[in-house]
Amino acid sequence: MATSNATLCQNYIGGRWVNSTSKQTHRITNPAHGSSVVATVQASVVEDAEDAVQASANALNSWSSTPAPQRSAILYKAYELMRDQEDEFARTITLEEGKPLADARGEVKRSLNIIEYAAGEGRRMFGYTTPSELTSTLAYTVRRPVGVVAIITPWNFPLAIPTWKIAPALICGNTVVFKPASSTPLSAVKLVEIFEKAGLPPGVLNLVTGTGASIGDHIVTHPKVQGISFTGSTEIGAKLYAQAAERLKKVQCEMGGKNAVIVLADADINHALGGIVQAAFGSTGQRCTATSRVIVEESAYDSFIQELIRHTRRLKVGDGMDPEVDVGPTASEAQFRKIIEYINIGTSEGARLIYGGKALTGRQNEGGYYVEPTIFADVDPKMRIAQEEIFGPVLTVFKAKDLEEAIAIANNVQFGLSSSIYCRDLAKAFQYVEQVEAGMVHINSPTLGGEVHLPFGGTKASGVGAREQGTEAVNFFSEVVTVYVDYAGNRTQAKFI
Repeated sequence: MATSNATLCQNYIGGRWVNSTSKQTHRITNPAHGSSVVATVQASVVEDAEDAVQASANALNSWSSTPAPQRSAILYKAYELMRDQEDEFARTITLEEGKPLADARGEVKRSLNIIEYAAGEGRRMFGYTTPSELTSTLAYTVRRPVGVVAIITPWNFPLAIPTWKIAPALICGNTVVFKPASSTPLSAVKLVEIFEKAGLPPGVLNLVTGTGASIGDHIVTHPKVQGISFTGSTEIGAKLYAQAAERLKKVQCEMGGKNAVIVLADADINHALGGIVQAAFGSTGQRCTATSRVIVEESAYDSFIQELIRHTRRLKVGDGMDPEVDVGPTASEAQFRKIIEYINIGTSEGARLIYGGKALTGRQNEGGYYVEPTIFADVDPKMRIAQEEIFGPVLTVFKAKDLEEAIAIANNVQFGLSSSIYCRDLAKAFQYVEQVEAGMVHINSPTLGGEVHLPFGGTKASGVGAREQGTEAVNFFSEVVTVYVDYAGNRTQAKFI
């Protein structure tokens, strides 16, 4: 079994649940109740990572030669198994990451959609035929898997992000070494158990728990690992990308965000506020697509600020297991301390704190890592809180005289993941689409998320390499092979121009 009394998270290597060779573990606590231990996770070392890579390499030939529709059948079975355990998956996410159950259930739904979509790609692994300039020659393309791929995922979506990498990797015929975030291993274990029960052959999917510092470099630089899909900080992603490029590996990195919403004076303010408050404070602001900046046209600025405070005041903060809670705890003590530090930075920089800004302590919070939803107004675009990713329930508000200045403020950061505008003037909306520097753009809707059949990813420091999801995922996890067939067999030399 993967766990013993739901406390010890083991590695899954070569089709077996095994202990780390290090014999070392660390505890995972519930962020809603800091002293409540929910699991013990193994601190894997290089030897464990090596075993996982070797197991993946050993399974590659058999899995890659399995017809894609047969691989689909296993993914569809995994989909059915996860669907039957939706509530259990959601509670596991809330228990280890802290987000409210409603958000966790949304994450499970997203994961199901991803598996279902990826399974369907097993019958759409298309190449194409094209006329050749040579006589008696058939020219066409086929897809082949990349090989052994490494999947490295963060803690904020401990189920959905691994799923949207692993499912397309598997359907394309790759074998996988999966290293989840060390602080959220329970969802990773449950996900691997689902694929195991669905009939995935031994060695096709291998799980190694532990920190990136202890095993990440070994996996990334291993000569048998041909592809890497990473989600995490820009600093780590940039280092990983350089390591992979030096070794000519295929790599995609989805990294940070500092997502902006522009609100023009003609916008439906109540509609805009609903999306902004949800995107800024839902999941405690710990989404890569969360709204962290709002840029308001100055004629609407004062009334917008008043309504923003009123909407935010309605939010209930507490344990995510409480169905009435809107904002859960931060995911860890380290994240809690980082957010509080940024709030102090914002105050010291001269931004006007208009709501929240405090750590929530006391008996009712039972030692959890809670931060009030926090709003800074009159923010200067050069301030650190305007430039750096906080990854918490902190919203900064800017004033702009018109659309041109609003777009300039939106673009004046190193990131370019997601962006949004609320307005009624379609000419201005499409001017924004043409000029904003972001990989995903929304009109009159929040900066959040995306649909599984559409590309996901950003520009600038938010992403490098191929996009994720949709057909882009198949493009990343496969290689295109061009085939020429001389079916007459009477040509001694090809005469290409």
